[in-house]
This record gives sequence, C-alpha cells and structure tokens, in this order.
Amino acid sequence: MRQIIIQVQHGCGKQVLDIAESHNGTNLSQIEAKNSNEAIDLVIVHLSNHKVGQFIDELQDLPKVHITLLPTGVLALKPPPEEAAQQVKDVEERSPIEVFLSSLQSVGSWRGFLGYAALAGVVVWIGLFTNTTYLLVAAMLIAPFAGPAMNTAIATARGDRQLLWRSLLRYFAALAVTIAIAWLLSLVLRQQIATSLMIERSQLSAVAVLLPLAAGAAGALNLMQSERSSLVSGAATGMLVAASLAPPAGIVGMASAIGRWEMVTAGLFLLLLQLCGINLSASLLFRIFGLSTQATRYQRGKKGVFRFSMAITVIALVGLLTWQFSNSPNLERSSRAQRANAEVQKVVEQVGLAKLVESNVRFTRANISGQNTLLSVVYVQRQPGVSESSEEIRSRLTQAIQTHLLNQGFNVTPLVDVSVLELPTNKK
Repeated sequence: MRQIIIQVQHGCGKQVLDIAESHNGTNLSQIEAKNSNEAIDLVIVHLSNHKVGQFIDELQDLPKVHITLLPTGVLALKPPPEEAAQQVKDVEERSPIEVFLSSLQSVGSWRGFLGYAALAGVVVWIGLFTNTTYLLVAAMLIAPFAGPAMNTAIATARGDRQLLWRSLLRYFAALAVTIAIAWLLSLVLRQQIATSLMIERSQLSAVAVLLPLAAGAAGALNLMQSERSSLVSGAATGMLVAASLAPPAGIVGMASAIGRWEMVTAGLFLLLLQLCGINLSASLLFRIFGLSTQATRYQRGKKGVFRFSMAITVIALVGLLTWQFSNSPNLERSSRAQRANAEVQKVVEQVGLAKLVESNVRFTRANISGQNTLLSVVYVQRQPGVSESSEEIRSRLTQAIQTHLLNQGFNVTPLVDVSVLELPTNKK
C-alpha cells in the first residue's frame, strides 16, 4: 500500500477524497493549508499499489494539483482491530508508473555511478590477477551494471526513447570505465600472462544465454514486487544481473593489455549477450505487469520504439547465438570440456583394461600453433586379472581416447595423459 499526498486548489479537496474513496482508499484526511499565501487543500490518502496509476490519472483535471508519492510501502490500519491481520496483507505488485518514475530518477547522477564502475574494475582486477574468487563476488556487488541493464528493459517496455538512450549510454560507459581500469592496472603492474582464473572465466558454456534470461526475469520481478512480498533483496537480484558482467569486463581489459585477443572476443561476446538476454526477458515481464507505452501523466512512450527495440534485441540475440554455435569450440569451451570428459570416461569403460579413478578435461591456452588444445588428464587403476604392463595400458588408453575424441567431431587437438595407479603392496 502507498501513501499519496495531494495538494490542490482550495475547495477541491472533497473531489480528491471522492476519487480516493472510489478506489477503496483508506485512512483519508484533508487539511487546509497555505502555499505562498495562497489557500490550498492538502489531502492524504492510502491506496493499494495497483490502483495508484488509475488514481493519479483521474487527478489530472483538478486545478493546481501537485502529487507526492512516497516510494516505500505503508501499513494502513482501520477499525475493527480484529481485521488488522487481513489489512496488512497487501502484497500486490507496485504500480507501473512508480516503477517507471523510479527508473527515471536512477539515471541522474554520473559521478557516483562511474566511481562504482572504477572501483569494480579495481576489485575485479585484483581478483583475476591473484586468482581470488571471493573478490569477483565483491566486484559483482559494487558493479553498477544492473541499474542501466534493467532501465534499458523498462525503457523498451515503455517505448521511451530518451530513457532507452540514457540507459544504454550509462551501461556502456560503466563497462568502458571498468575495462579501462583493468587494462591500466595490467599495464602499470606489467602483467605478462593470463592467470588461471582469467582462462577459466573466459571459457563460455553452450547454455550461457540462460543466465541473462533468468537474471532479467528476476530483476523485473524484484522491481515489480511490493517490498514485503518477497524475501529476495534488490541487492541479490542486482548481483545476479552483474554476475556475468563484472568478470568479463575485467577480462577484456586485462586480456587487451597482454594481447590475448581470443579472450577479449569471448568477453565482449558475453557482455553483449547479457544485455540482449536481460532486455528480452525483463521487458516482456514488464509488459505483462502492465508497463505500457502510454500513461496519462507521462506520454513519452511510443509503440514504434517498443517494437523496434524488441526487434533489434531479438535479431541481436539470434545473431550472437548463431555466432556462438558456428564458431565451435571457441565460444562454448566449458560445455565442450564437460562433454569430452563424459566421452573419456566412456572410452575407459569400453577398453576394459582399467577402472577410472578420476579424469579432468579442460581447454588450455586458446591457440597453440593454430590448434584448439584439449588437455585430458586421466587416472586409472588396473582391472583385476589384467596382465598387460602399465605402459601398455597407458598407450592403448591414450590412443583410444584420442581417436574417439577426434571421431566425435569436437574440432580439437586432444592431448591425453594417462596415469596407471597401482595398489599398495602388503608388507609381511
């Protein structure tokens, strides 16, 4: 439930109260006041969230109307006291106009926004350079990417060209600052090679698109829900949106400084994929919750802008996914490595000379003499009754694994290291 304070010309307060009563307003009050020596009526009403927009629309024709919408929920209680429990169960979604106005308010200040982007660049660089995973989580918390990404979705659903432009500008400005800070730190501190965490985080999965789609939907739900209707905080959903933005932004800057252009390509691909996926799912949910292109008080939305933005988003998303799957395995190394690991385990079972103890399959540096190198480290234990030597078992398994991976069309150069582990001998 929202509290709304309305200031109107003296004598019009009764009309405001009648409109509020027609929308089931509660705890209504009217006060006579003065504004610049002019008599006015000050009316305080409490309305359910989903009726705020309609109520404000009906106030537009009143003379000298000024509206103050409190951005936090209130608990409006009224007699009889035994109905208090039912009265506080207002967990309706926020009014679309409130969500839209909040997005307009969030694109004001630049200094603090870019400051957070720079700090995120410092933290993500330290995390990637020192292979410290928890610092990447810290960078996700302070990275200001979630706001512009969600505002882009709100502007798309609303068809607001001005908000859309400002949101995109802030999104790419924040990314540019984070990338530049990471690049500068790598140059100043003379980084020479990519760290293991950089290599790990630059390897994408075939299902990478699912994260921005889920993040966009979660962000939209969080913005539309009433404050007390969910245990999920805004910081948590903001971190989800930034989960795949801060690390790749840092990787782009650091990889640029050391000339690892294949990692730069993967990072830029992921940054664009995030924006398109978040915009698609979030804007559709905003439309479902009633955020349309027109409103009585703010008529900046246009259907053409909504349709054009959605068309560009879908085309860009399809283009990115086409690029990802046509450029295998460069943009789907993580999922390819998992599939290859499953194939390695299958080959060990088929050969039958040894039992699998553990296998680890991963891509190494992206390009070694023009090849996509897939490193397979396999530990096996001799099967009971097998008389072949350890060297023969190792040789046969190595050849079988390499042949199988090549025949499966992984488009890689498999380098296989098989270790035959022996049982300990009992001492008398």
